[in-house]
Amino acid sequence: MRIRPAPAAPTRAIPQAISAPSTSEPGGGRLAGVATMVGSGLSNQTGAAIGSLAFPVLGPVGVVAVRQYVAALVLIAVGRPRLRSFTWAQWWPVLLLALVFGTMNLSLYSAIERVGLGLAVTLEFLGPLTIALASSRRRVDVGCAVIAAAGAITLMRPQPSTDYLGMALGLLAAACWASYILLNRTVGRRVPGAQGAAAAAGISAVMFLPIGIAVAVRHPPTAGAVACAIAAGVLSSAVPYLADLFTLRHVPPRAFGLFMSVNPVLAALVGLIGLGQGLGGPEWAAIGAIVAANALSIVTSRS
Repeated sequence: MRIRPAPAAPTRAIPQAISAPSTSEPGGGRLAGVATMVGSGLSNQTGAAIGSLAFPVLGPVGVVAVRQYVAALVLIAVGRPRLRSFTWAQWWPVLLLALVFGTMNLSLYSAIERVGLGLAVTLEFLGPLTIALASSRRRVDVGCAVIAAAGAITLMRPQPSTDYLGMALGLLAAACWASYILLNRTVGRRVPGAQGAAAAAGISAVMFLPIGIAVAVRHPPTAGAVACAIAAGVLSSAVPYLADLFTLRHVPPRAFGLFMSVNPVLAALVGLIGLGQGLGGPEWAAIGAIVAANALSIVTSRS
């Protein structure tokens, strides 16, 4: 099965078994779907920004641990996985998915701490974009790949203030997101409904339990820090996931993917307005190039 140009959702938990919108979908339903998309994107990036406020107390590891707990609660409630019925052929991709899920969020939040929200999310977005372009043989997608590569090179160009570790963590998040997409596709084929994603989220939360305990012992959390971490979990996991369940029933996949490509811009704007993380002209141009590459690939796609 060919991967679409925008093969992932902001929650990092792609809903399975979502019916495509009907061609006779009423205008009100489409409008509600678009509004939900906008709200989902803003919720996701705002959650990450609020979570970063807890870094001085909990660090990225502690914030991600809390986020994993919240994501597990939501996905298990929705997916209701029947773990005892899983076979080994179902278990191994679920286990890998859980490992990638945790690593992806940890590397992303660590990158946010070092290079800011806008740049971290943009670098992570290179993961699904690479998967989409690599699966195509069209000349226009080759051009899109060149545009995206130019944007990435501009973002990572050597400067006195360049944080190479932060950039590397952003690229690790991109590699994890690409792996997450491929594993999620395998899990979706082998495990019915959203049970696979729910099981992976639950296992990932269990993996983060000792980490969360260690962080709490070494750095006693404050009520404000815990509240920020919980808000990050709700806004960046629970709200977008439930919103996507609604959106994908009312908005065509191409429109959904096109809007998804705007997430790096939303992240940069939220970082600027909410956290005071300003970007220079070259950085904005690089983000625009990466977004434009994905948008062009989607608009010109016939599938």
